[in-house]
Amino acid sequence: MADEPLVLGIETSCDETGIGIVRGTTLLADAVASSVDEHARFGGVVPEVASRAHLEAMVPTVRRALADAGVTMNDIDAIAVTSGPGLAGALLVGVAAAKGYAVALDKPLYGVNHLASHVCVDQLEHGKLPEPCMALLVSGGHSSLLLVPDITADVRPLGSTIDDAAGEAFDKVARVLGLGFPGGPAIDRWAEAGDRKAIAFPRGLTGPRDAPFDFSFSGLKTSVARWVEARERAGESVPIADVAASFQEAVVDVLTRKAIRACKENGVEHLMMGGGVSANSRLRALAQERCDAAGIVLRVPRPGLCTDNGAMVAALGAELVARDRAPSTLSIPADSSMPVTVTQAAS
Repeated sequence: MADEPLVLGIETSCDETGIGIVRGTTLLADAVASSVDEHARFGGVVPEVASRAHLEAMVPTVRRALADAGVTMNDIDAIAVTSGPGLAGALLVGVAAAKGYAVALDKPLYGVNHLASHVCVDQLEHGKLPEPCMALLVSGGHSSLLLVPDITADVRPLGSTIDDAAGEAFDKVARVLGLGFPGGPAIDRWAEAGDRKAIAFPRGLTGPRDAPFDFSFSGLKTSVARWVEARERAGESVPIADVAASFQEAVVDVLTRKAIRACKENGVEHLMMGGGVSANSRLRALAQERCDAAGIVLRVPRPGLCTDNGAMVAALGAELVARDRAPSTLSIPADSSMPVTVTQAAS
């Protein structure tokens, strides 16, 4: 095997079929087939629809990634796949495909953690992760603060959402405002024309007795819905841009405030952001502003690498190979509740 392994990564934890090919820390291909349009009419991801879409997209997306990278399957040194967490049926498709490729090619298989992959993908853009670093992961299913001394073996959760994740709150508020699905990009666009100080929406779990690094966005979502309903009952128009901007500000204020506090209290000088919500323009801007003020270095991948993709899985797989971690066995499960402390499935 070459000093820099050529790793193919498979991601099917939700509604994106992602295939990435990485050599060391160099991204060669990032092919994604999304089924988001199929879910839009339901206002959210339907697990059965997602699973069937993965089945249909798997082989064509693998072929596209190989063509983009200019390599063949015989050139691949290892296969990495998201083993969890995620939607059980969707994960099963990816894990089964990865096992098939690993057996057919006689290559090592690495079942990796979805959240750890979101952290590791930053290496493809900004070089090796500083260790330790702090990771703020924000998506439709997760809002987490992680202390990462070793991305391949030591990921420590400091806090997470106790109810709605940030991305889920974006989707639900967008539905209240009639902005469609997915809600994050729509709210980000509308917020550009709004006043983020127009409405004083609550900041959850920010009191002196609250868990310092946990998140709660359910109350915020409810507050927005009630505010909109009150306007409509009064026969008044709803200022969508102001609501979007004020809601978005409430979310990013809490996320960045807690992330900076976590860095300071743990003596960490680098903050990495990942997950789909990290593509949000206001979150990026406020995080940069607060990191600069605190003397913390912010690392955020480009938006295309923040959402679910195969590149992040390949990146973590390549790091596991580079550090000579033992591969997983062919008995690895699709674990929908895989804890973030488990970077790699059982070997």
